[in-house]
Amino acid sequence: MRDIKVTPIRNGTVIDHITCGQALNVLRILGVNENNIDSTVSVLMHVPSKKTQWKDVVKVEDRELDPKTVDKIALISPNATIDIIRDYNVAEKHRVVLAPRVKGLVRCGNPNCITNKREPVEPEFAVDNQSPMVLRCIYCDRIQNNITDHLI
Repeated sequence: MRDIKVTPIRNGTVIDHITCGQALNVLRILGVNENNIDSTVSVLMHVPSKKTQWKDVVKVEDRELDPKTVDKIALISPNATIDIIRDYNVAEKHRVVLAPRVKGLVRCGNPNCITNKREPVEPEFAVDNQSPMVLRCIYCDRIQNNITDHLI
């Protein structure tokens, strides 16, 4: 087996141990697209992993993630880790943590939910299960499917 070589980044963030197949959704959460790339972005998909059989990895140079973005990543990849890189070294390493309740990150899929009726109510979900991810709206009890399609 040959090693996979990816250029190290000087400063930025490495999102590692992303659930296999979710790297492009992580890019969407980060707001990275062909029109707004100002620095190097590396995407590795279906990479061998010692912890799990396969994983994805995203490296973004010159960017550190805010807590809300990390929380969104936790929704689609609850075992991901966030490495903050400074001067080519790992300055901080964190595992994403998903709270038992998720507020203001996901839109309810029920068009009749109070959170979709122009009321000043922020969507809130209980995390019923992490693997597979099951979110339940605390207002209408709808189970949220396709979480990536409903991220705010």
